Amino acid sequence: MNIQILIAMVLYIGVVIAIGLYYAKSASESTENFLIGGRSLGPWVTALGAEASDMSGWLLMGLPGVAYWVGLSDALWTGVGLLIGTYLNWLFVAKRIRTYSEIAGNSITIPDFISKRFKEEKKVLMTLSALFILVFFTVYAASCFVTVGKLFSTLFGFKYVYMMVAGALFVILYTFVGGFLAESASDFMQGIVMIFALVMVLVAGISSAGGLSEVIENAKQIPGFFKFFGIASPQLVDGVQQVVDGNPVFGEAGRYGWLTVISTLSWGFGYFGMPQVLLKFMAIRETSELTLSRRIATFWCAISLGAS
Repeated sequence: MNIQILIAMVLYIGVVIAIGLYYAKSASESTENFLIGGRSLGPWVTALGAEASDMSGWLLMGLPGVAYWVGLSDALWTGVGLLIGTYLNWLFVAKRIRTYSEIAGNSITIPDFISKRFKEEKKVLMTLSALFILVFFTVYAASCFVTVGKLFSTLFGFKYVYMMVAGALFVILYTFVGGFLAESASDFMQGIVMIFALVMVLVAGISSAGGLSEVIENAKQIPGFFKFFGIASPQLVDGVQQVVDGNPVFGEAGRYGWLTVISTLSWGFGYFGMPQVLLKFMAIRETSELTLSRRIATFWCAISLGAS
């Protein structure tokens, strides 16, 4: 086990725990503070917190993995769709949901807002939306815990299942203690760490490979790898890519048609219904600060997705 990695992880976890303890008292003062931070988030915390909680481990492991596996096209069009979706969500949804969630009986959850916004009496929409969030977010959260398990098992050599369960228990306990403000503050910190890590790894990787032109030339040698409308085809044996003389083996390039491009771009539509993002909109101090938040979030996404 690398002692430097261990020290870095201990320091990081220590800072996260300190943030949770710092906000524990505020979270216990009222339900509004616990669930939505008393609508007190600043523009930077709102922007980076929303994007970090949205992208999560997928940005660090999923998207680079797709690019490494099948080449530029799938990762590129996914990134473009997400960037467009991010910008439009901030432009069209953020101000409206911040304004109307307060007008509609000071709603502090998405189901609560939907119910009060449409003035329902039987709470059918509240129940259905809560069920949708519970079911689909359970799957989403599980995928995040899988990322935690794989990361820590790789770094420290412990069993994957143990690391996944430990990570899940830590997140649950931390959220219960510190509430929404602690979660938002830790997301803000993670957003900073993520963008710097992605850029540094990109620069170090290009330097190690001999420069940008060398990277591009090597990528062009793989059929379909460096095409906007093509896709690489790794040659597999029992689900594992073949490697000959240290080089991965690829077959004939596949076609990445317009229907696939449109389908991939549509990933961006998901932003309009992501609770962890919408709650950040509802929690910002003033609607006037959303313009700055939008610019920060869009810039962060452009740099992070490009580097990833």
